Amino acid sequence: MKITIIGAGSIGGAIAKGLAKGNMFKASDITCTAQSQATLDKMKAANPDFVLSLNNIEAVKGADIIVIAVKPWRVEEIIDQIKGVLDYDKQVIVSVAAGITFDTLNSYLTKNTSYEDWVTPALFRIMPNTAIEVLSSMTFVSAHNATPEQSELIINIFNELGNAMLVEERLMGAGTALASSGIAFALRYIRAAIEGGVELGFYPKQAQEIVVHTVKGATDLLLENKSNPEMEIDKVTTPGGITIKGLNEMELSGFTSSVIRGLKASK
Repeated sequence: MKITIIGAGSIGGAIAKGLAKGNMFKASDITCTAQSQATLDKMKAANPDFVLSLNNIEAVKGADIIVIAVKPWRVEEIIDQIKGVLDYDKQVIVSVAAGITFDTLNSYLTKNTSYEDWVTPALFRIMPNTAIEVLSSMTFVSAHNATPEQSELIINIFNELGNAMLVEERLMGAGTALASSGIAFALRYIRAAIEGGVELGFYPKQAQEIVVHTVKGATDLLLENKSNPEMEIDKVTTPGGITIKGLNEMELSGFTSSVIRGLKASK
C-alpha cells in the first residue's frame, strides 16, 4: 500500500513522519511533495527513505491514498493539477484542509464521464491536532462515498498517529473546537496552573514539571479506568477538604462556563 502526501509542511510532514514509525507503511511507501526543495530536504533529513517530489502529478500516480495537506485556499489549485491522472476506482482522497466541505471537494473533483454520469472518488476529511507531531493526536475523520472497509482503513491509519474517531461531517467544526483549538485551551490551563505554582513558592521549571505530570496523571486515570471526570474528582474531594474549596472558588470565577463559552466561540 502506497500513500502520497501533497504538502509536506507542518501537518503533512508530521503525518509522514508518524506513519513511517508505525506498522502500516514503510518510509519507502510514503511519497511527499512540497513547493520548495528546502521543505523536501527537511523531510530527507528526517528519513532518507521517503520518496520526495516537486511534481504533484507524478507523485499521485500509483498511490492508493492521496492526502491533500495544503492550506485551504490551495486545495482547488492542487486538485485541478492532479485530477486528470486520478483513478477514482482505486484511489482514496483525504483532505486535511479545514473548512473545505465534501460538497466543495466534490465540485473540484467531479469528472463528467458522460452526459448522464458524474463520478467522484471515495473522500475523507480529517482534522488532527498539533499533537500529531508526537503521535498523540485526537483526529476526527469524516467519510463520503466510501465503503466501510475504506473507512476502517483510514481510521486505522490515523490511529497510528494517536486516536482517530469517525464522525459525521456536521461535527467537524465542533471537533476542531474540542480537540484542535482544545490543545490551546488545555495548554492555557497548564500555563495558569504553572503561574499559580510559582505564586505558591515553586520555581517556574519545578511548577511546570509538577503541573504537566499532574495533567498527564489525570488523563491516564480516565483512559486506564475508563471512568469519567466526576468519578475521579470524587476520590480527592473529601468533605470540608481543601480540594472542594479550591474547586468551588474556581467555579465562582466561572471556570466551567468560561471553558464552554470558549469552545462555542471556536466552533
